[in-house]
Amino acid sequence: MELRTLRYLLAVERAGSVTAASRVVHVTQPSLSRQLRQLERDLGLILFTRDEGPLRLSAAGREFLPAARRLVAQADEALATAAAIAAGRMEHIIIAAPGTTLTDVVAPFLATLREDDPMPSVRAEIPTVVYGTLEHGADLAIGTTPPPSTLTGLALANLPVFAYVSRTHRWRHRRALPIEDLVGQRLLVQDREFHPRRALDQAMARASLAYGEVYEFDTAEVAQAVAASGKGVAVVSDDPRFGLHPLVLVGGDGPVQISLWAAWRIDHHGATTIERIAGRLREFCIDRYGEQARPAAPGRPPRST
Repeated sequence: MELRTLRYLLAVERAGSVTAASRVVHVTQPSLSRQLRQLERDLGLILFTRDEGPLRLSAAGREFLPAARRLVAQADEALATAAAIAAGRMEHIIIAAPGTTLTDVVAPFLATLREDDPMPSVRAEIPTVVYGTLEHGADLAIGTTPPPSTLTGLALANLPVFAYVSRTHRWRHRRALPIEDLVGQRLLVQDREFHPRRALDQAMARASLAYGEVYEFDTAEVAQAVAASGKGVAVVSDDPRFGLHPLVLVGGDGPVQISLWAAWRIDHHGATTIERIAGRLREFCIDRYGEQARPAAPGRPPRST
């Protein structure tokens, strides 16, 4: 059975006769009749009633017709998808990023997508494995370290790490906090899988400072929730929640920050589209967080192939 003969079957059904259908599909009437008989042999069905008068679908033909329509529609969809891929167009884009980045950066950016942009979906991944998702279906990955050399990437933004305190805390009138002030405080942080925690660890080590009481949480949101109850200082990078007051955390060499990078496969058929979306995400981050978020370098250019 060939798709071509299924299309001929549908053409005859729509046109009402083999003669009329032959003009539509640009095949001679005898040739069209032979191919329809071959289709019947392939299927083991009598699709048409061949008596006096116009050619009519048999009962078996009428029952088979919806299946033929589905097969032809699926083939047309597959061909359209192949044409879009060959042209570098993307109907969908899968974005992988850490959970906080998805909530505070990616989701607000998705609200700015245009009608002609690909339909997005997202995956939450921990930073240490996020680039690996590009080998398992993701189109664009956002991480907190430069992507490996096997990928191409773009520096997106440098985002501050905040110390969050309740609105009744004695620090509520301050805008920034030297990291040495954290010594002796009960700290509410994420574990070392997450880059804000690693950035804090590195800043403390550079300043030769040691932690006091530390509590780890699976999500930054829960750390903030506990801080809102007055049980400690949340040190995370996500946007403020629960009415908390943010203080920019400052180490000995400047603000404690995390970097966001976008990465994708250079051989992806939609690499041009992905790069364009990553560039718009970069500008979105700068608009959202200010010029201080602008990366010092524009990112690594694509690898040569």
